[in-house]
Amino acid sequence: MGRSRGVVVVVAGMVLAVGGCGEGGGTDRKAAESSAAPKAARSPASSPSSPSSELVEWVGDMCESTVALENLRKESAADLKEIRDSDDETGMLAHARALSYLSTTPADVETVAGDLEALGASGVPAADRLREALRKKVRSVANELDAQSPAVGLEYAESTVADVDKRVQSLTPPEPDLPALTEKVPRLAAAYEKAEQCAPGWKPGASSGEGDSAAPDPTGPLPKAADGKNYAACSDGACEVLVTSTADITAKGTKVRVIVADDSVTFQSGGSLMQLGGAGGEAGFGNGLKANVIAHNKDGAVLKFSRP
Repeated sequence: MGRSRGVVVVVAGMVLAVGGCGEGGGTDRKAAESSAAPKAARSPASSPSSPSSELVEWVGDMCESTVALENLRKESAADLKEIRDSDDETGMLAHARALSYLSTTPADVETVAGDLEALGASGVPAADRLREALRKKVRSVANELDAQSPAVGLEYAESTVADVDKRVQSLTPPEPDLPALTEKVPRLAAAYEKAEQCAPGWKPGASSGEGDSAAPDPTGPLPKAADGKNYAACSDGACEVLVTSTADITAKGTKVRVIVADDSVTFQSGGSLMQLGGAGGEAGFGNGLKANVIAHNKDGAVLKFSRP
């Protein structure tokens, strides 16, 4: 704004010098002053530059990674509480939930680390420094969690979850974060305003991009199990049953304890433990007995036992 005032003063001085040469000086001076002021107000320096589509996309990707980390911290804390509060005398339900947590959480952190590493430079130095600091932070935790898996921590799964959660909770954006930077960089603020991922309440999958409407609904009802909760029907090794939490099933002489969590189905038989993810799968037992996960959601799982 200092530059704009300087222009007005110089123009006014010129009008005064010219005005002294004739009677119309007063009128000319007023006209010149009235036309000079709006020019200063329209100075390009007084309004932020319009952000490029590349910068809007970059800012949106940063917001998406930030939201992913925030959700991951919330989910991790909720999972830890659920594991600690598991009401199961045998401890198997807590153990199964812990194994599920340890098999998915490191992969979730790795996904965010990969997204940040794939994000190029924004062209805004302060924003690029923020991205690099966050990338290093997430990559460090991802590398630390790489060894945390059911195969490594099977015996100590429950106690290991607390340590993993502590690392996940450390994944907060460095300061100054992106919203703070927008207060200092007008071009960044304009891009932040346009990026849909930066809008309050935005959720992954809520974008208006192509194919969003085709996403399947994971909360649909379970199909009806032929034998319901009549687990005695499995005694001959062939049945289709519904398990909503835990169940002890004896099929063809094999005793199987089934534990159903929100995102996994765990089978314990003898000294073996098998865990299947939410997408289904098949568990095999020593005498040829098999158990297939027909359907699985937050309400339970439909399982089909079969014999050779």
